[in-house]
Amino acid sequence: MRASPTSGRPGGRIVRFAAVGGVNTLTFSACYLALHDLLPYFAAYTAAFVASMTGSFFLHTYITYRTRPTWTKFLLFPLTQVTNYGVQSAGLVALVGWCRLSTTVAPLVAALCALPFSYLLSRRILRPPARTGRSTRVERSARTGSAAPAGPTPQPGPTAQTGPPPARSGGPA
Repeated sequence: MRASPTSGRPGGRIVRFAAVGGVNTLTFSACYLALHDLLPYFAAYTAAFVASMTGSFFLHTYITYRTRPTWTKFLLFPLTQVTNYGVQSAGLVALVGWCRLSTTVAPLVAALCALPFSYLLSRRILRPPARTGRSTRVERSARTGSAAPAGPTPQPGPTAQTGPPPARSGGPA
């Protein structure tokens, strides 16, 4: 499979994040409008929200962060939505109340301000920091099936000398 044009660029993941966000918005709108005539408006809203958030999870997992979905990630993913809602709500109140921005423009500006928070949190949940490659004795023994020896772990470095230090030569003492 060929790499996408944005995969090698530092901003490629952010472009994919924004694209998935656009698809998520369209998914939510389509679901809400389809269910609006069948269900009470709040039930339609909730169903559309859950459907779009589920789709968003899988799209962000596979497309944005190129990782595998897990149940842990799936259960933590709604935190991104809660954070997004909180930041947007605080931004909306601040923009309208303090900055006197129009109530028609303020939600869009607040949503744009919330994007970095959503991105960082979703990246943290869906793509946790890489391990350093160094594993502990317990992790190594768990992989090999052997028991880890008891006692302190030997530390690399110079070997401790026993006895008096060596005599210096070639100068006054």
